[in-house]
Amino acid sequence: MNIKHPILCSFTLAMSGQLCATESDKWLLIDNFESGHLTRWHLVDTQNETNPFVENPQVTEIRREDNGNHYLLKKPARDGVVGNRKALSYLELPTSIPVGETYTFYARINVESFPNNHAFGLSNQAPVNIEELAYNAFEPTLRVTDKFESNGYKNTGVFMVKVDSDDKYRQYQNIINPKTGADASVMEIGTWYSVWTVINNAPLDDGGQSYDVYMQGGEFDVQTLVYTSADFRMKRELPLQYFLSTTNTGPIKKPYGNGGLAYDDMYLSAGVNLSLPGD
Repeated sequence: MNIKHPILCSFTLAMSGQLCATESDKWLLIDNFESGHLTRWHLVDTQNETNPFVENPQVTEIRREDNGNHYLLKKPARDGVVGNRKALSYLELPTSIPVGETYTFYARINVESFPNNHAFGLSNQAPVNIEELAYNAFEPTLRVTDKFESNGYKNTGVFMVKVDSDDKYRQYQNIINPKTGADASVMEIGTWYSVWTVINNAPLDDGGQSYDVYMQGGEFDVQTLVYTSADFRMKRELPLQYFLSTTNTGPIKKPYGNGGLAYDDMYLSAGVNLSLPGD
């Protein structure tokens, strides 16, 4: 896949004197699922309220496209099963992201179907804490959902980032299409999106604990900066060590839906790297 690389880094990181890395050989593979197995992954359902009870209800499995490419499909449970509230899948990164450093996390994602509720990102917690904290184990967090919040607010299915907010029901913000200055469109079902998350793990007092997001796919024909200075969830100022994803059927009485989200070609690179892995 060809891509037009932007010339400039995001303003915040460029002003801090950090250079954009464009060499594709700097990417470290997290997983591209071509191995055909998930032996390095941890798959746990930490709030399984299914009734009748279903053991290990999450669907996290490698699928194959017609062109031979393998990818990961994640669903909170098979269709028709509700009550799996925290379906966690996590994997150790090929290198940790130290405090004070900027790294770029790359992945391709594809919405299998709506309705759904998915979040993914990086964590600075050990496995035992990830399983205890679940959503609060995240730092940089990306979200795909069209669910209703408890106060009645309806998410739309636009790709989202984490932001600081006093409103507990509005902790995420839709990405922006810079051509219109308005919210981006709802994610297209069955379309692969490339996402570059530029993660600033500097201390909060040094302007860190934040991230910028670039995207290509759907309405974005070329790589596009869609959000600047999103917020880490907890701001613990610790090395980031794990990729983490979670999904949720919702409660039995008001389920969200079990639509899946696909992942592929997950990589990590030191610095601001807006190249395409493998180019």
